[in-house]
This record gives sequence, structure tokens and C-alpha cells, in this order.
Amino acid sequence: MRRTLASALLTMLTLLAPVLGGCAANSAPAVLTVGAGQGPESALLGHLYAAALRYYGTPAAVTETDGVPSVLDSGSVTVLPGFTGRFLTELNPNATARADEQVYRDLVSALPEGVAAGDYTMSAQDKPALVVTEATATAWGGTDLSALRRNCAQARPGAVKAMRVPAVVGSCTLPKALVFPDDKSLFAALRAGKINAAWSTTADPAIPSDLTVLADKTSLIRGDNVVPLYRRNTLDERQILALNEIAGVLDTGSLADMRRQVAEGKDPGAVADAFLQANPLGH
Repeated sequence: MRRTLASALLTMLTLLAPVLGGCAANSAPAVLTVGAGQGPESALLGHLYAAALRYYGTPAAVTETDGVPSVLDSGSVTVLPGFTGRFLTELNPNATARADEQVYRDLVSALPEGVAAGDYTMSAQDKPALVVTEATATAWGGTDLSALRRNCAQARPGAVKAMRVPAVVGSCTLPKALVFPDDKSLFAALRAGKINAAWSTTADPAIPSDLTVLADKTSLIRGDNVVPLYRRNTLDERQILALNEIAGVLDTGSLADMRRQVAEGKDPGAVADAFLQANPLGH
């Protein structure tokens, strides 16, 4: 009798093994794909949000994409980090919003059906910025972009090749920027007086410390804050929380520092992981 019962139990366990194994396999969370546009900064943001998802227990991998919202439509990626202003320009080229919050609101309104936006980083942005020498700031009478507006006729801007720069700042229509091959030659020309304003971005780690970045207190240039886009109905509350909590720890200085490390040759994933170890989420 005991042998018969033992044999029956063994047979039952044998039959259940594939089922139980299948359940165990199905219980493993799926790997979420985070998209990153071409370029080191986009790769850094992709790894930062992927690290945030892993921080809360979701496996995540980064894959290179075109970096535009339409990649979410295909389902090839679930999350796509980027910048509010650039996303808005892509989705609605005629948008006029410039202030950070309004840019975010207009972006949310412009998103295609099936795509949502997480929280944007109020303290972290990387939007176009004008850099001048201390002598120019003194001559123009200030270190804010309003000084450019007052001295519009004297402005002689320069920019690194392929950089998209505003043609108009407030009421000032700027002449076409003189093009330079890299940051080093751009800032050298600024110091030499070949130009008197150099286009850069607020989180560019290459800006020399002896030069002045004109502040934009009245939002004359469109905001470009970090924001994650994601496919609706694909993330649970914990995963959305992971994305949103980046907004609480990331600022422009930290973004510039991480960009500097990547420019020096460090792996973007390692840089992102180190940042979250030093700035834990949920605190």
C-alpha cells in the first residue's frame, strides 16, 4: 500500500514538474527596453532611467534608437528619456511655449495616443545657452539674456557645427552663427574676439570656468528639461515611480558632471549606476 501511494505521488510530481517550472519561468519579470538616441548624452540618460528601473527591481536594458517619440509607437522600446523642448519641437514645430512648465504641458498635450510622460526634472536642463567673456558681460551691462536683447545689434555669435541654435532670442534676431569644428576652437575664438557670444548648452561640461553663461531668468529660450516618455498601459505603479523619482535627484550640475565623465571615456552605464548609488531614490 505504501509503495503504491509513493508511486502515485512520484507520478503526480513528475506530471506537475513542467507546469510548476513553467509558472516559475513566467513569474520572472520581463526586461524593459529603454531607448537612447544617438550621442553620449542620450546614452547616459538611457542608462540613468534603466538604472532607476533596476533600482526598484525591474530588469532593464538600453538600446540605441533615433531618439524621437515615434519609436514608442512601434513597441520596440517601452521607455524613451529625452528633453521636453526637443520632444515638443519634434511633435509640434509650431509650438511657442518657452517656460519650463508650459513646455512640459504643451508636450503632454502633443503626445500621440498611447504615449505618456513621466515627471520632468525641474532642476535639470540642457537647453541652448550663450557664453560670453567677462569683458563682454560688463560692456553689455549684465549677465542675463536681457543684456543680449539690449545689445542685439552688437552680437556676433558662434557655434559648433551641427548644433541647432535659436535664430531669435526674445525680440533679438541674431545673425547666422559662425561655425567652428569643436568646443575648443569655439571658445578660443570667443577669447580672441572673433565672436563675442558662443552658443553652448546649460549642461555642457566643456564651458571654461573663466567664461560667463548668460542666465535666462525670463525664459527667452525654450526650456529643455529631462523627461521620460513611455508606452501607456505597459508599466506598473512601481515602474512609473522609478522613472518619476529621477526628477527628485537630478540637477543641471550633476548632469554636466556625468557628461564630463562620459566625455573622458567612462562607460555611461557605470556613470549612471554610480550616480544613483550616491543619490539613492526614495529618500
